[in-house]
Amino acid sequence: MSEFQLHPQLAADTLPVASLPLCDVLLMNDANYPWLILVPRVADASELLDLNEGDRTRLWREIDIASQALREQFAPDKLNIAALGNMVSQLHVHVVARFKGDAAWPKPVWGAQPARPYPAEESVERLSRLRDALERFVSAG
Repeated sequence: MSEFQLHPQLAADTLPVASLPLCDVLLMNDANYPWLILVPRVADASELLDLNEGDRTRLWREIDIASQALREQFAPDKLNIAALGNMVSQLHVHVVARFKGDAAWPKPVWGAQPARPYPAEESVERLSRLRDALERFVSAG
């Protein structure tokens, strides 16, 4: 078994937010949507079934923490949660805050419009807000 390494495509498309007990939490570098990606630090995992039972339970808890942080910070109309992996096989879970007025609504965000990278000031502010919210929900749980 190899050592865990973040897939290069995920590294290129995201900004690091935080490390939870199991997952690295990343912010998709697309200002069109508040969009977190959770990546379990488990080498060679590509499916939920590749995690042991304890890690699967921990992953769902961390998805819950990320969802609560997005809901608190952005008050979305809906949260989309998905583990697709068609383009990047490394196990990762998308948690996307959706709004009835967003550019892709009601369709999925993938391919709806080109990604709009965060301007530097906006990324610093968004990362700070998300880190604070994640810390609160980790402490509360």
